[in-house]
Amino acid sequence: MIKIVKSFFNSQVKLLELEKHSDKRGYFVESYNYKDLKKIGISKSFFQDNESFSKNIGTLRGLHIQKHPMYQSKLISVKKGSILDVFVDIRKDSKTFGKHLKVILKESDNYVLYLPYNFAHGFCTLKNNTLVSYKTSNYYSPRDEVIIKFDDNKLNIKWPKVLNTKYLSAKDKNGKSIDEL
Repeated sequence: MIKIVKSFFNSQVKLLELEKHSDKRGYFVESYNYKDLKKIGISKSFFQDNESFSKNIGTLRGLHIQKHPMYQSKLISVKKGSILDVFVDIRKDSKTFGKHLKVILKESDNYVLYLPYNFAHGFCTLKNNTLVSYKTSNYYSPRDEVIIKFDDNKLNIKWPKVLNTKYLSAKDKNGKSIDEL
C-alpha cells in the first residue's frame, strides 16, 4: 500500500510513503507496485532502475533532466544514508517555472519521491556512504541529458552547508543556466 504524504507544485510532485511490515526478523516493504501507483494518479510505467552511491557527505548530483523524446519521470528513494533532494519546475508555461522545492529523504523514512518528467532533479548527500535508488519511466540517453547549474543565481537554491564542490562531476560543474533551457 502506498499513501501520499505531501504534494508539491499543484500535486505534480508527490512524496509517497510505503507501507512497512516489521517483526522480530526485520521488515518487508513492497517498493514498487504499478496498480497502487495508478490508484493515486501515477500511471507511468518505469523501465530502468538506477543506483547512485556517494562515499562522501556533501556530494552533489544534479540538476539533471532528459529532454524530448527521452523525457523521464522518476521514483526516488534512499536505501542508505540521507539526502537533501531538490526539484525545479521547468514547465515553461507554468506560473512556477524556475521555482524549486526541497525535501529530505533518509533510509529510515520509507519515502519515495515521485517527479514527473518536467522537473529537474538533484540532491546533496547529508551522510557518508549514501545509496540512492531511482526508477525512470524512460531509458537514459546521454545526448538528451540536460544539466542545469546547481548554483544558478536565478534559481537561488540554498544548498546545505555540507556541500563540497570538490565532489562535483565535470558535467555538473558545467551545467546550463535556467535561461538557456
